Amino acid sequence: ELGWISKVYVNRPAVVRHAEQIKKWKTLKGNWQAAWLLKAVTCIDLTTLSGDDTPSNVQRLCFKAKHPIREDLLKALDMHDKGITVAAVCVYPARVSGAVGTLKAAGCNIPVASVAAGFPSGQTPLETKLAEIKLAVEYGAREIDIVISRSLVLTGQWEGLYNEIRLCRAACGEAHMKTILATGELGSLANVYKASMIAMMAGSDFIKTSTGKEVENATFPVGIVMMRAIKEYYWQTGYKVGFKPAGGIRTAKEAITWLMLVKEELGVEWLTPELFRLGASSLLGDIERQIFYHVTGSYPLQHELAMA
Repeated sequence: ELGWISKVYVNRPAVVRHAEQIKKWKTLKGNWQAAWLLKAVTCIDLTTLSGDDTPSNVQRLCFKAKHPIREDLLKALDMHDKGITVAAVCVYPARVSGAVGTLKAAGCNIPVASVAAGFPSGQTPLETKLAEIKLAVEYGAREIDIVISRSLVLTGQWEGLYNEIRLCRAACGEAHMKTILATGELGSLANVYKASMIAMMAGSDFIKTSTGKEVENATFPVGIVMMRAIKEYYWQTGYKVGFKPAGGIRTAKEAITWLMLVKEELGVEWLTPELFRLGASSLLGDIERQIFYHVTGSYPLQHELAMA
């Protein structure tokens, strides 16, 4: 429905001003902070997307996904029996089958997500993108993070973008599809809003800010615009689409701020792994450090926490 996006205008100064106010929000303390941090853990897509990924470090990541916080720390918070795990493990297609096998052997049902469709640049032929998605699903991925062709946005080919995402959606089959907009390369906040709308119209289960490989990744202005698009889409259709900021989110404080922003913009019902994810590789380490401090009153030494 091109009428939804034909006259979109984004008031950039107002968005930036709102984003600056978000940075000044008060920090939570004590048990409130610990509770929000544990909520953040359950929404993390624990990720490794490096050229030097090996079966062993993916295996280690999977065990960390099942045991994200040390058992004794959870017992101190009386949360050891709540089944706290991360939301998903995210890897390249070549590492999907190994991750699926490791998680199955560990006796947990954490889904494996795979990036696909020419990640991270999107500069591959459509046929190759679709074949990659289908292979990742065959290997056992239950979630697929596709990346759009930025050129279609920059040249205003909205129907072309819609058709490409629709084909990717069909290739995913039963798997959930998260559409990465790579917002740092879309040129304007208006384009971010339009691309968000097109991605949702084409059947995306989530829209995601970044690949984590761009110069600019998840920022609050971009998050605000994408969440406003999600809200508008929900008002128009009654269908809830998830939101995933990714790239550059490294500290516990940033994670809590994103959670609070989602609560303010979309409501408490979005604060579940079904509708909100944090794409991160190093975030979990800092969250566990903060929980260790909350429980013991001191920060851990390097050997006291398992590597994520």
